[in-house]
Amino acid sequence: MRPGLVALVLLAAPPLHAQEKVDLDSTHRIRVEALQNGKVMEHLFYLTDVNGPRLTASPGFRTAAAWSTERLKEWGLSNVHLEPWGTFGRSWSLRHFSAHMIQPTYAPLGGIPRAWSGGTAGPVTGEVVFAPVWQPWEDEDRGDLPKLVARIDKYTAEQRGKLRGKIVMVEPLREMALPTRPAVDRYDASELDSLAVAPDAFARPDFEWPLTGLPEDAKKRRQLMASLPGEVTSEYYGRLREARAALNAFFRDEGVLAVLASDTRGAGGIVFAESAGPWRAGAPVPPPVIVLEPEPYARMARLLDKKIPVQVEVDVAVDLPEEPQDGVNVIAEIPGKKNKDEVVMVGAHLDSWHSGTGATDNAAGCAVALEAVRILKMLDLPMDRTVRLALWSGEEQGLLGSRGYVRAHFADPVTMVLKPEHAKLAGYFNLDNGSGKIRGVYLQGNDMVRPLFESWLAPFKDLGATRLTIRNTGGTDHLPFDAVGLPGYQFIQDPLDYSTRTHHSHLDVYDHVQAGDLMQASAIVATFVYDAATSSKMLPRKPLPKPLPPKKEPEAQVTTKLNTH
Repeated sequence: MRPGLVALVLLAAPPLHAQEKVDLDSTHRIRVEALQNGKVMEHLFYLTDVNGPRLTASPGFRTAAAWSTERLKEWGLSNVHLEPWGTFGRSWSLRHFSAHMIQPTYAPLGGIPRAWSGGTAGPVTGEVVFAPVWQPWEDEDRGDLPKLVARIDKYTAEQRGKLRGKIVMVEPLREMALPTRPAVDRYDASELDSLAVAPDAFARPDFEWPLTGLPEDAKKRRQLMASLPGEVTSEYYGRLREARAALNAFFRDEGVLAVLASDTRGAGGIVFAESAGPWRAGAPVPPPVIVLEPEPYARMARLLDKKIPVQVEVDVAVDLPEEPQDGVNVIAEIPGKKNKDEVVMVGAHLDSWHSGTGATDNAAGCAVALEAVRILKMLDLPMDRTVRLALWSGEEQGLLGSRGYVRAHFADPVTMVLKPEHAKLAGYFNLDNGSGKIRGVYLQGNDMVRPLFESWLAPFKDLGATRLTIRNTGGTDHLPFDAVGLPGYQFIQDPLDYSTRTHHSHLDVYDHVQAGDLMQASAIVATFVYDAATSSKMLPRKPLPKPLPPKKEPEAQVTTKLNTH
């Protein structure tokens, strides 16, 4: 072909990755409202200081959901309701807690009981015994389940009949390493460049799990798998929970007054308290399981190692009704115009753990999602597609609310039988990586959406949002959408002190949220939702996942693979 003809052909051909025209006028209006008139911190205040913590099915969650629905109705959104996704289990809330070391000298003990453990029926005092039989899943022998079970069996056989009236320290003394990096961090240019590089491949563990994506970081993969309920996780982690339940049952039956634990994640002095046992109705209730600050826990361990007696007084009061509770999500809409049957969703998980007020995990994401729909409704921007807000519950127990919603509305990830609504979802945008400002978007392995997101992100270059990565952050509510072939996306955020200090800790409170970052995030999320609701086409989709085979691996194979990766 002649050079001139080649040039004509190239000029006539449409660009392979043509960028869609962006409505800069609407983007400007959204940006001004978010950055100059923003209400995101007001939403955060009510979700945390007023209503938090918000453990799934707890009174705090219910009041936060009620506040959210009332506020959405005030803003004029439509179809505002609490939508059940299934039976969750028991409610749990803490009414009172105190702990003191009274021998060999007095010292107040900072800590928090783990959820779904029991109370003490008033102050109780007991001799402390050190029994480090439980190795947390992060430890080096986490894959050796038979070793853990054998250690528990040996301990229970030796101690049967000896622990009544005692308080048991159940976890080993672990070194608190001197911090060598700042507790608070923002991505610099080199880190963002590195993030934009495709990750190394890893073999996906082969077990029944209705999620197609896993976090790339091995520790995050293990943590997510350890948090999921038994019907969707590996045989290994199911048996690990059984071992913990057996140990708790032994302590309860032996008349142990309380169990003390510790956690050295992050810097010293921080308490990370999650679950002590199952939340399902009818499950045995463990004795009070109290996570102490690492330093007093270590002090008592050293005293006992030197054969110096230690006595502790604890007082724990909890509400733990037996009746199973329904799980619900908060749903609201801004109706679209000519394509109103097509839907753009935005959301975050409303539930939290109980040691703080769930500010960075994840009232921050909820406040941004609420602010996004407030801005779009207040500006009365015309949108072709319906915008639907979802505030999920049960995320911390295994993405239960979003999984239930996806199964009810779009498809079952096991059978991959599609419902009519599956064809009508343009996309879902999620925020759940702390309170750091948005720096870009995880493309969830879908390069087809890159040109579109580059266009939508371009107006926010001066606010630090510049990166797109093929990577997937994993571990939150966009995954059930992706699991059934729907476009679900999570934003890249500055880490701040999310992983080092606030994630699931007693420091997860309003004071650790950065107002400017959430205002920036609100502008970007609202704009992405608006652009998706007005785009000429719905977001491009990856091929549909295949149905999952109804099989499980033998325990030994699962253990080997989890250790390898």
